[in-house]
Amino acid sequence: MRKTDHLGGITAFVTTAQQGSFTAAAERLGLTRSAVAKSVGRLEERLGLKLFQRSTRRLSLTPDGERYLASCQSALDILDEAEADLTSHIMRPAGRLRVDLPSAFGRRRIQPLLLDIARRYPELSLTVSYSERFVDLIEEGIDLVIRIGELADSSGLVARRLTTQKLVICASPDYLLHHGEPETPEALSQHRCVMGVRRNEPVSWLLKQADGGLVRFTPTPTHEFADGDAMLSAVLAGCGLSQLPLWLVGEHLQSGELREVLAGHSGGEMPISALWPHSRRVLPKIRHVVDELVEAANKGLLD
Repeated sequence: MRKTDHLGGITAFVTTAQQGSFTAAAERLGLTRSAVAKSVGRLEERLGLKLFQRSTRRLSLTPDGERYLASCQSALDILDEAEADLTSHIMRPAGRLRVDLPSAFGRRRIQPLLLDIARRYPELSLTVSYSERFVDLIEEGIDLVIRIGELADSSGLVARRLTTQKLVICASPDYLLHHGEPETPEALSQHRCVMGVRRNEPVSWLLKQADGGLVRFTPTPTHEFADGDAMLSAVLAGCGLSQLPLWLVGEHLQSGELREVLAGHSGGEMPISALWPHSRRVLPKIRHVVDELVEAANKGLLD
């Protein structure tokens, strides 16, 4: 059997293990389910081992399959590194870049930069999605994500901090005229509050203490929105107080459409990071886009 056939079987095996089924692997590889299953079968026959435990409901790796998968992934990493070394002189980003962004920040700050890059490099194609959820980059085939907040689990990923999101508590002058201005965090319980919501839970506010430390505080929500632009619209309409990022409300504070309250308590900050799958060499298209995002952040364009 030719070595190229060996490599095809290994690719089919690794993809099936990652996707969890021959059908999903076939979709990822652009082959038929039968072709993938036969390729894995030939590999098992050549090795004299069962790599998958098959049942009518699911595929699972055998102990031999788990050991072989780890070895194959290491070998494929070496091949990826060789390809990256060969193409590292190519400075122009090319190919399809799949990016997942937080909704409001992504639309307002990151998407314009991506569109400018795509305009300057016609060989680059974008697939952009918007979500606030945890994304499995390998499983979902995503090259790059932007996330706001502390990174709870970034194993297997490379993280690069871009900037820091500064938070302020604010309300419309009309709301403050009718409801008054809170003097202490405790007074927030007497006010209508516009809250963000994630996974059906309100997003806590970050409040500064006298010693400079931060505490999480969750007011009783009057209105809940899963989108920053929707929260801003509600606050501008006089629906209540909210803690919002300065990049979102800065122009409205300057124009007087919104007023900051509890200034001594509202200055919490959250990191904004770019994350991509770990490998020995980062692909040129990812490296170029991340470098441009870092440069934009250094110029204050993401604030």
